[in-house]
Amino acid sequence: MSQDVPRRRRRQLSPEEKWQVFLEVCSQQLTQADAARKWGVDVSTVIKLRRLAKDGALAAFAASRPGRPVSVEQAEIEELRAENARLSEALKELAVELSLHRGRQRSSFSARSPLA
Repeated sequence: MSQDVPRRRRRQLSPEEKWQVFLEVCSQQLTQADAARKWGVDVSTVIKLRRLAKDGALAAFAASRPGRPVSVEQAEIEELRAENARLSEALKELAVELSLHRGRQRSSFSARSPLA
């Protein structure tokens, strides 16, 4: 009773083809349904391509910083400045601890001193 209907093999689009589908739909050359028929994919695939392109573009815009790209030398200088600031803070904290420790030692010596 059941007939074996040959299943249509899913079409795998290359990245360049996906970009072309995206451009055709966004530039309104084709509707999503027309693009799906033209490229032999499901409409949901076209919708997914648009969403992926939007998400990728937003991520790229969020990651980009205005102005010139930072040179390798400039990036290294920024890293060294950050390390310098971190080490300066650590040195200040250690100086305070040492000062407190020396203060405790002096006060304990004077309390034990028989001359006091």
